[in-house]
Amino acid sequence: MTREDVIVALSNSGNTEEILRLLPPLKRIGAKIGSLTGPSDSPLALGADVVIALGRTDEVCPLGLVPTASSAAMHAACDALALTVVKKKPFSSEEYALYHPGGSLGRRVMRVGELMRTGEANPVVGEGEPLFRAVAVMTNTPGRPGATAIVDRKGRLAGIFTDGDLRRLVERGNQDFSVAVKTVMGKKARTCSPDDLVQDAAARMREARIDQLPVVDSAGKPVGMLDVQDLLAARFL
Repeated sequence: MTREDVIVALSNSGNTEEILRLLPPLKRIGAKIGSLTGPSDSPLALGADVVIALGRTDEVCPLGLVPTASSAAMHAACDALALTVVKKKPFSSEEYALYHPGGSLGRRVMRVGELMRTGEANPVVGEGEPLFRAVAVMTNTPGRPGATAIVDRKGRLAGIFTDGDLRRLVERGNQDFSVAVKTVMGKKARTCSPDDLVQDAAARMREARIDQLPVVDSAGKPVGMLDVQDLLAARFL
């Protein structure tokens, strides 16, 4: 604790011994003390710099002893305090994701750039390369995403080739793996940006019933791949 700190002490009765024993050393340090308590004349209230007195709260417990209604009132008061701080000190969704990366709330603000496959795990093949080269890249890429982005001579996304495309070729009797991959690739690949929310990208994949989504930058160049397996692991699906 330092003199710049603010302590918020909670005690419905205002007589909780382990809290009252902290007041003198905290005052010597110079830290400010705020109290959330029931009676405004309790020892905790009298020893604090700022007091929020909730008044008397009758407990729901038949004995009138177990904290029930009082704890609910304190919870509501603390929520109000927290939201007031948020209004006074703006807190962005990006900051929320930084400090609360786990759980369903953290997942709601996660960006594609945090989950996508990059580097060696991002399969990319030139549109003029033979089909067997595309299949080899899909097979040897770490994580085996089951698809590869196809780029033009300027490195921009031109299409995508997937395991499903390969199966359909074989079913049609096309076994010439020396043809240029651009002749058999999907030319209308759905994409997303690294800054997109993962939940939005996942919804796009569900609607299109696809397992991979190329991630492109502002120049249209593939910088990553979003795979359905990663979405499942992160519990987006």
